Amino acid sequence: MDNGGAIARSILDLSILNEGQSSGDALQTTSTLARRADQLGYSRFWVAEHHNMPSVACTSPAVLIAHLAAITSNMRIGSGGVMLPNHSPLVIAEQFAMLESLHPGRIDLGIGRAPGTDQRTAAMLRRTSDSFEEDDFPRDFLDLMGLLGQPRTSEGLWKQFAATPAATSSPDVFLLGSSGYSAQLAGHLGLPFAFAHHFDMGGTMQATELYRHTFQPSAVLDAPYMIVTTNVLAADSKEDADWHAAPSRLAALGRRTGRFIRLPPPLDASVHPDMEAANRLPSSRIVGEISMVMRELEELVERTGAAEVMVTSVAYDLAARVRSIELLAEHWIG
Repeated sequence: MDNGGAIARSILDLSILNEGQSSGDALQTTSTLARRADQLGYSRFWVAEHHNMPSVACTSPAVLIAHLAAITSNMRIGSGGVMLPNHSPLVIAEQFAMLESLHPGRIDLGIGRAPGTDQRTAAMLRRTSDSFEEDDFPRDFLDLMGLLGQPRTSEGLWKQFAATPAATSSPDVFLLGSSGYSAQLAGHLGLPFAFAHHFDMGGTMQATELYRHTFQPSAVLDAPYMIVTTNVLAADSKEDADWHAAPSRLAALGRRTGRFIRLPPPLDASVHPDMEAANRLPSSRIVGEISMVMRELEELVERTGAAEVMVTSVAYDLAARVRSIELLAEHWIG
């Protein structure tokens, strides 16, 4: 994962629905963004797992990854992430071993420890009402790694089961997190770590320091490798950026208050009664004209020491999202 000192650029897309869109429309938008990102030379493109949400279309990252890998040629495609509490380690291992067999050297498996949904839906996914205990995660994660050819203990599921009959390569495994717990676990296991800075929950610097402090070299990584995800919308002017960012600001306010709304058109957002409150909401998102955006991204990299920045660009208009990733590719940190 050595970038030769350059800061790698990547994309996280959540397949968020606009008002009036179908699930197919949102997934087609993700496909369009992935094709353009591939043409622009982005390093990787990740999709995320969410369930029973009216505003998010991606419920099965493995299915969407298979599609995106088939319509792109160069960049890595992966999950940001698959939520381990929802699945057995063997199921995930089988899915991603198959993806790796179909697209060798291009598949990433990012693993998270949150369910990505409410507890009732999580219970339906697991087919049990038993809670997922904190101690279950490291055990299941180690089993998953062993099934994918990275055993770290002497015993585990890989002693009895195979994810695929005859693997010649394996996906790269990343641990995802928004807290110090995942940062420390990634460090102890010598794995690349992706921190969800775009969650706006704080703790970025604490997680960064914990990861680097606890990092132990492994067979897959000899030095810390950290991805920082951040919400970015770049445009040719500040006015354009603010206009196109308004729907996502409203959606962010909705999430904070337990309402998962679809993105309204910018004109509707501009006159929405909650828009003033949405604009006051504290946020780490970076929105503006490209030179200002690049300054803030450079400051984020300097603070965190990130080897890679993964942007998620949310807007109602697809053209605004495409323009944002084009501007970032043109002005990226060297």
